[in-house]
Amino acid sequence: MDLLIRESAEIIRESKFVMAFTGAGISVESGIPPFRGEHGLWNKYNPEVLDLGFYFENHEECWFYIREIFYDFFADAKPNKAHKVLARMEKEGLLKSLVTQNIDNLHQQAGSKIVHEFHGNSKRLKCLLCGKLFSSKEFDFKKIPPRCDEDGEILKPDFIFFGEGIPRDAYENSFADAEKADVCIIVGSTGEVTPASFVPRTAKQSGAVIIEINPEETMFTGPVTDIHLKGKASEVLSKLEKELF
Repeated sequence: MDLLIRESAEIIRESKFVMAFTGAGISVESGIPPFRGEHGLWNKYNPEVLDLGFYFENHEECWFYIREIFYDFFADAKPNKAHKVLARMEKEGLLKSLVTQNIDNLHQQAGSKIVHEFHGNSKRLKCLLCGKLFSSKEFDFKKIPPRCDEDGEILKPDFIFFGEGIPRDAYENSFADAEKADVCIIVGSTGEVTPASFVPRTAKQSGAVIIEINPEETMFTGPVTDIHLKGKASEVLSKLEKELF
């Protein structure tokens, strides 16, 4: 493992464009449960509450669960060591781009500046009538559903629901960076969710070295990954940090 960490650090140092691709696994250590898997939220909740069509017809019911999942459970989650190492890598010029499937805003809280949010951000709310954006901090979620102060329309969290398209800028920027990357570091993503999982695959097809940080093997491990650093995100990235700086 130590040898692979050293090898990875050397590859990163010698590269011109390193990108990171992160999934739910990086935020689990901050207390945010994943949606899928043994302890996933979909074992407790019906995914229908985040289906766009169902939401439009059942605002009140959906907001009851949205509040519980996104604004009660992990509203106070803080960035962990893994988020902080990636932010430091960017600050030191070693990481040029970060694509995340997560909607928890923890990369930005850790200090990352160039973040392409593939699935949006739960800390923003959007009026679908006038397009106005709000910070979730502006609302008292004891009173739901939250409404737009311009037109009274019920607000929707600014992350992607089932049946909704990926934000255009995030989509285009993610794939543009994947095409020019010479290294892509996958952290905490299993590769099950498309089209997000095509980002590291595009980097691979464009000639990038794929470094995967995950405790178990994933859908990336065989066909995509070049170096698998097996372990928790914060532990592996802490070791990598010591080699890099």
